[in-house]
Amino acid sequence: MSIKKLGEQTLKYKKPPIINSYYSIVGPKEGKGPLGKYFDMVLDDDLIGQKSWEKAERKMMFDASINAIQKSKFKVTDIDFFIAGDLLNQIISSSFAAKDLQIPFLGIYGACSTFCQGLIFGSVLIDGGFANNVLVATSSHFCTAERQYRYPLELGNQRPPTSQWTVTGSGAVVLSNSGKGLKVTYSTLGKILDFGLKDPNDMGSAMAPAAAHTIIQHFKDTGFTPKDYDLIVTGDLGVIGKDIASEIISNQGYDISNVFSDCGTMIFTPSQDTHSGGSGCACSAVVSCGYIFREMEKGIFTRVLIVATGAMLSKASYLQGESIPCIANAVTIESK
Repeated sequence: MSIKKLGEQTLKYKKPPIINSYYSIVGPKEGKGPLGKYFDMVLDDDLIGQKSWEKAERKMMFDASINAIQKSKFKVTDIDFFIAGDLLNQIISSSFAAKDLQIPFLGIYGACSTFCQGLIFGSVLIDGGFANNVLVATSSHFCTAERQYRYPLELGNQRPPTSQWTVTGSGAVVLSNSGKGLKVTYSTLGKILDFGLKDPNDMGSAMAPAAAHTIIQHFKDTGFTPKDYDLIVTGDLGVIGKDIASEIISNQGYDISNVFSDCGTMIFTPSQDTHSGGSGCACSAVVSCGYIFREMEKGIFTRVLIVATGAMLSKASYLQGESIPCIANAVTIESK
């Protein structure tokens, strides 16, 4: 019988992994947003001196990873495993970063839920005694994502009001089995939900039921209520998806209105013309590594539920008329 599983979908760590260090890099647009002062590095341009946006994203992940390791005071050789994923075909940003880092690598894909998925895998390795230190990273880039999932920017296609702006950035975390810092105490693994939505320019609506399901299941599995959290934050539902998720959760008897937010609505202002807000793997990663973790260290938040959301579509699937399967993975972070 499992001694670390609660209810149907939640893990409770017997020895909670420590967030030893973290690092965030964002693009110019993100740096001009309301959270700009929290990020470790704000780029001057989206290319970072590279010849393509894909190479720029690769460099962002490598730089975020190296800087997270340096902040931890470890050497690269002290890191047992590198867990990373991104949005590009065959997670090429992660794979090329892993090639340069030369750390044993586990490449993962959870679309925009990848950040929490990586934290879950890393926490399991540490709590299980398989590793002392694990590096977790993810990235996304507005220009690479538009080219892969929708249309190349050169075409100048109009973006509908329901669309979101893929965050350009990368976030990296070093998890350790000892030391001082924030702790990963619970993880709730999501289920794939698909309600038949097919519009790749309205992923917030598609992902909202998955986010709501994971949050509700987390409450059921742990016995927590919204009052036990200072902040419950989804990854990138945006304005539209956040409202839908909030309504679904309320209809199930949980009022999270006082503590609920979304990284996609936090990282940009309406004046930045991102329509429904931010999205992408980096959305939850940089808001967590930039804003949330820093505020927790200040004592502003003591327990936070981060629920990274992912739309598991591809251009091949939606061009063949398939709907958008979605998932949400959650982790509880505590400062005490």
